[in-house]
Amino acid sequence: MRERQASQDARRAREFEAFVAGAAGRLLHTATLLTAEAPNANPRARRLLTLALARTYASWDRLRGEDPYDRTRACLAVRFAHHSWHRYGALGRARPHPAGTLAELTPQERLVVVLRLYEGVGEEQTAALLGLPTERVHALCDRATATLLHPPRPPAPAVTGAEMAAS
Repeated sequence: MRERQASQDARRAREFEAFVAGAAGRLLHTATLLTAEAPNANPRARRLLTLALARTYASWDRLRGEDPYDRTRACLAVRFAHHSWHRYGALGRARPHPAGTLAELTPQERLVVVLRLYEGVGEEQTAALLGLPTERVHALCDRATATLLHPPRPPAPAVTGAEMAAS
């Protein structure tokens, strides 16, 4: 009995290691986009990915034909959403200003953009995963895309009277 259990554990470990070897890079990139950290300095993304992979490994035997990548991505998204909600509030107020590409977006907008545009998850699936209406997901994606394509301009520097007299 112990030999059989040891054999199953070894098989499980090999399968999971093969999955991680193939998917970890893309999943880390997804986590880095979610946290809006720089790709070379992403401790929050690494922690988020580690927690998602640990959860996937814990349920590895119960996947039964389900894609482990989809399961891990869903866990990553839900963990990020939960953490952002509890840490920064629903609208992401008082959040830090990370240096990543998607830093101008709120956490919820980042989550929708990463799932929809980077990962290619459908609107209905994204809505079901996040517990939002499909229309809300569509609106968030549109607003985030507009923000990325047309970033807000910084305020123009004030012109003083001395500068105007000099010109």
